Amino acid sequence: MGYHDNKKIIEACLKCVALCNHCAASCLQEEDTKMMAKCIQLDMECAAICYATAQLLSLGSKHSKAITKLCADFCDECAKECKKHENKHCKECADACKDCMEACLSM
Repeated sequence: MGYHDNKKIIEACLKCVALCNHCAASCLQEEDTKMMAKCIQLDMECAAICYATAQLLSLGSKHSKAITKLCADFCDECAKECKKHENKHCKECADACKDCMEACLSM
């Protein structure tokens, strides 16, 4: 299995990467960045695992099921944190994380 077999999951992962990075950068512009520290950390971690997942799935890695499970766990944690904040970028990130989590769990 490679890119074409996993296209929906790969696309969900890459969208999540973009919105997690956007959220982290936007959180750094908030007035109280210390209050957003956990959100920023989880955004960066989630973006990293989502990117790695997209890469491994496109390569047809034999570890695809394991990486998608791990990715889903990171996405769930990031979504839960982002839902605690009321700004637009956190809501977008939470939605992308939820979509990515569901896509990964579909494998």
